[in-house]
Amino acid sequence: MAGFIHDKLEIKFLILYIAARVIEPVPFDTMLDLAMCDEGVDYFDFSDCLRDLVKTEHLTVSDAGMYSITEKGTRNSRICESSLPYSVRLRCDRNIGECNRKLRRKSQVRASCEKRPNGTYTVRLSLSDDMGSLMDLKLMVVREDMANILAERFRQAPEKTYGEIMNVLLAEDQPRSGEK
Repeated sequence: MAGFIHDKLEIKFLILYIAARVIEPVPFDTMLDLAMCDEGVDYFDFSDCLRDLVKTEHLTVSDAGMYSITEKGTRNSRICESSLPYSVRLRCDRNIGECNRKLRRKSQVRASCEKRPNGTYTVRLSLSDDMGSLMDLKLMVVREDMANILAERFRQAPEKTYGEIMNVLLAEDQPRSGEK
């Protein structure tokens, strides 16, 4: 089965369509994955088109290799998006929706490790939602491997960690102030 995308101009329209809809700058691999929603797109044509869009200032690429759309790219994307076949736009929208959910999740759950001058480590765990910060916790641990384990486990189940901390702090069997 052949794809609906037939030439480099249509690949450029597709790239602009994608770049206009992702919620933050994304790396080459993410742009490629999202553009491969049609069998008419191949790696080499995609790479050429992406490079051309940067040269013509429709897209920018940061030093870290993150692609984002410019105002010029946004304007042209709006004009050209109807040129993309409807079925391609539907598949693309579904994939972009999933990508945006992952990007949003990544920005809401953060875990980092930092070495202190005394040789111990600080693990910082933060969880936020659309309304703001839910939790910002710093822990001291004595070894780097422990710090990395804590950070990874938090990334895997941040809501569970948050819930368990809340349960411990709200438990009825906690001694009240002044009690022993």
